[in-house]
Amino acid sequence: MSSMIAVLALITGFIVDLILGDPLWLPHPVRGIGSLVSKGEKVCRTFDCRTASGQLVCGIVLALVVCFLAFIIPFLILFMAYRYHVVLGFVLEVVMCYQILALKSLRRESMKVYYELVKGDLPEARKKLSFIVGRDTENLDQSRVIKATVETVAENLSDGVIAPLFFILLGGAPLGFLYKAINTLDSMIGYKNEKYFYFGRFAARLDDVANYLPARISAYLMIAAAYLSGLDGKGARRIYRRDRYKHPSPNSAHPEAACAGALQVQLAGDSYYSGRLVAKPTIGDDIRPVQPEDILKANRLLYVSSFLGLIIGAALKAIICLLY
Repeated sequence: MSSMIAVLALITGFIVDLILGDPLWLPHPVRGIGSLVSKGEKVCRTFDCRTASGQLVCGIVLALVVCFLAFIIPFLILFMAYRYHVVLGFVLEVVMCYQILALKSLRRESMKVYYELVKGDLPEARKKLSFIVGRDTENLDQSRVIKATVETVAENLSDGVIAPLFFILLGGAPLGFLYKAINTLDSMIGYKNEKYFYFGRFAARLDDVANYLPARISAYLMIAAAYLSGLDGKGARRIYRRDRYKHPSPNSAHPEAACAGALQVQLAGDSYYSGRLVAKPTIGDDIRPVQPEDILKANRLLYVSSFLGLIIGAALKAIICLLY
């Protein structure tokens, strides 16, 4: 299949995502990947998962099987579709690219929190936030709710938009689905608790590797977006350089630091997960208190960064295709 056709499919899929998002009624392949991980875990745990080495091996096998299936199934579908007719292949790849991206759904879910805060309904805002973050939300004050929403928008710029764009540009929709499988595995089993410390270790490390470049690209795109959006571009660059490693994850603090600098606020800090306090350093300077409107600003950064990523990535891919 032509690389240029794949680029056009990505651009079209990006536009479709902007229009439709991810309707809950529409079957989604990522939910299928999640179901596969869940069922695969149950099968794996019927084997020797009592020892640390047994859990580690079972987790590796599960991750490799899920990743293989997530790549090979769309690859074969597209291969056969393009063999039959280029238009059919193009349409299917557009649909796949659309399903891999999560720009509009990320904005929509974060804006649900914003609307509840504007109405003054903090308990409902906490509830809406709980759908998009892993931390405990039931006791968060308004400031913490805003910060958590801004943080998830910043982090998911990489996970939900830039990383998928990166991998689709490298290897089309099949490689994009491979990334989504890695990301889903990490979100489901990549925890450092007693249940998943060994079983999910490989999945967590795989996610760290897959997101290494996209997280850093996302940060630089967000810095550029801050300048273009009328926010604090210099602050974004300064805080990014200073705080990009202040997170247990090797990748998460990169876009968060750029976002904190652009908004002139302080993010991160200690949080509760499953009732357990997890100490984290703060990111950014406490120049001013956060406001609900910071969610709007974070989404502005999200959209401008995403468009920049698409334009630059598609242009580079097109130039490479023309040259080679």
